Order: sequence, then structure tokens, then C-alpha cells
Amino acid sequence: MKYSSQIRPISYLKAHAADVVRNLTEQREPMVITQNGEAKVVIQDVKSYEETQESLALLKILAIGDEQIKRGKVVPAKEALALLRKKHSL
Repeated sequence: MKYSSQIRPISYLKAHAADVVRNLTEQREPMVITQNGEAKVVIQDVKSYEETQESLALLKILAIGDEQIKRGKVVPAKEALALLRKKHSL
């Protein structure tokens, strides 16, 4: 994805808000909005935003798991399964 094709001044956003929303939803590419020639914000459709947030959450979970492995905070799979079975059979 090339962001250079999706850079617009804030005046464009003000004048074409409905078109911008439609294009964001259809193309699912973020748009960079500039103010006084500087990039200020990035806007994107809700579905893309939600997918990004889910991906970040999964990456955080993986990072936490990796850190736990490095610290030796692990349980053998058989033991973990036995604990889960015991917990759910109550």
C-alpha cells in the first residue's frame, strides 16, 4: 500500500467528507490528513481499525507468552491439560 496516493489536506476532507467515508469503506486503505503541509492524522474505516486492534491484542498475548517462557514460567502440556480437566469437572 502506498500512502502517497492517500494523502489529502484537511480542506479536502471538509469539502468531500461523504466521498472520503465511502472510499475508506470500499477501498479499506487509510488516508493521511495534512494540516499546514504536515501529516496530522490517519483515518480509516471501522472494520480495518477493529482488525488492527485484534492483531495488536494477539501480538501482545504472544509477547507476554514469550516473556513467560523466557522466565521459565511454563507448565508441561500434560500437567496443564490435567489442571484444566480438573477445573472443568467440578
